[in-house]
Amino acid sequence: MNNNFTVASVTLLASNPPNLVSGPLLAGFGSGSGFPELQFVVELDGQQSSKFDLRTTQLYRLGAFQSLCVSEGSETVKERTYSKGITIQFEDEEESSAFHGAFEQWKSNAVTQGLSLPNGTVSSSKSKFDDKIEASSAKMYFHYYGQLLHQQNMMQDYVRTGSYYAAVIENKADFAGRVVVDVGAGSGILSLFAAQAGAKHVYAVEASEMADYAQKLIAGNPSLGQRITVIKGKVEDVELPEKADILISEPMGTLLINERMLESYVIARDRFLVPNGKMFPTVGRIHMAPFSDEYLYVEIANKSLFWQQQNYYGVDLTALHGTAFQGYFSQPVVDAFDPRLLVAPSISHIINFTTVKEEDLYEINIPLKFTASVGTRIHGLACWFDVLFNGSTVQRWLTTAPGAPTTHWYQLRCVLSQPIYIMQGQEITGHLHMIAHSAQSYTINLTMSAKMWGPGAKQGGILQTSSCKLDLKEPYYRMSQPQAYPAAQDQQPDQDLKHPSLADFVQQCSNDSDVQIL
Repeated sequence: MNNNFTVASVTLLASNPPNLVSGPLLAGFGSGSGFPELQFVVELDGQQSSKFDLRTTQLYRLGAFQSLCVSEGSETVKERTYSKGITIQFEDEEESSAFHGAFEQWKSNAVTQGLSLPNGTVSSSKSKFDDKIEASSAKMYFHYYGQLLHQQNMMQDYVRTGSYYAAVIENKADFAGRVVVDVGAGSGILSLFAAQAGAKHVYAVEASEMADYAQKLIAGNPSLGQRITVIKGKVEDVELPEKADILISEPMGTLLINERMLESYVIARDRFLVPNGKMFPTVGRIHMAPFSDEYLYVEIANKSLFWQQQNYYGVDLTALHGTAFQGYFSQPVVDAFDPRLLVAPSISHIINFTTVKEEDLYEINIPLKFTASVGTRIHGLACWFDVLFNGSTVQRWLTTAPGAPTTHWYQLRCVLSQPIYIMQGQEITGHLHMIAHSAQSYTINLTMSAKMWGPGAKQGGILQTSSCKLDLKEPYYRMSQPQAYPAAQDQQPDQDLKHPSLADFVQQCSNDSDVQIL
């Protein structure tokens, strides 16, 4: 296959006005920079050249003798931008066809076979991230985190930011003189913390446009910034000049796993971390407990009353009431609730970030088993998470538990459309089954059952079962809604809780004229 071609002229579109460079020009395909590229060089003196990375370059025919070559820049929600573009004028149609054939062959080889890079790793034009995440979801995701106001919202979560700062500074021995990789660096704040702790060098990897702001922030702190390198790209794709002694990241989403960034954290571990290197955070735990909340149940159920109208401008809407009713119960509820709504001690599911496989996060199945501490009506399953920074000097937990200081993650509740009645001491069983999907989230299937109580219980029969299917991607944010109890911020999340009796709770609900008791 011919790798070198002569073209009549090229016009550089990036300049204003466009700059015509007359030939003859040499256009050549190669991989001298470690990736497949196309280079245009003035044949006479070789002083003027333009290179295109074929992994992000497209070639279009404008006519028999003319083509357009563009290199993709960044994508926003509204449009795709291009960082470079030229028009190519060929001597004849035969040369044009041969050039297009070579271009497609080189690009195809880069996609299907990958290309050996200088440090021995393999990369391809379509990353592992792109293979499993739909483009529209990724576009919205990186657009969201590319905005300063959302970074500010997270930075102003002082439980979150303060916990990270304390975990790093209290464990300077883990950072001093070490190479650190900040996975999904965002504003770069964690990279700066690592530099404060004495890191030898920090590689801040960020795929969104926030990388440019991170560079600005780091440059504004020169005493720390001289040891920080910002790398714009996905951890699945970028190459680093050296291995990391420690990874730091904030990969947690709602219910710990939402947004599927934990997978990127694990991929970064496998690609960049030295054997027995440290990860901050080290371990995550999802906590679960059944809850009773008549306020919440009635609020959700009443949303579908609109569809019970039989004469809405002459139209009967009732045919859609059942669908609307189930639709409202398919949304997980994100809010901060009082821990006294829990009706049994919590259980937990542990994810060890240092050993978990990426594929283990595609599907998570958690068996449920609780013993009711009160007799009441169970409305669903409450969930929250915490993470451990397992430092050599100090072990620090960051928790999102009810009763603890509220974070921007709040807590999450899966509400059953058919509540379950239980007695004190009765066993509650079920499954929480979460399946990852390409919109960077999970489908949640929850089943809860109350085992038989009284005579015949030893035979192990099931008395009641209720289930629901929810999309973690589409939660109901309820943070502004009034709570049944004032926040108990001084209560420790793991201490034993006293729960109100069902009679007291029903009486409290009855005193509120806006609440219906079903």
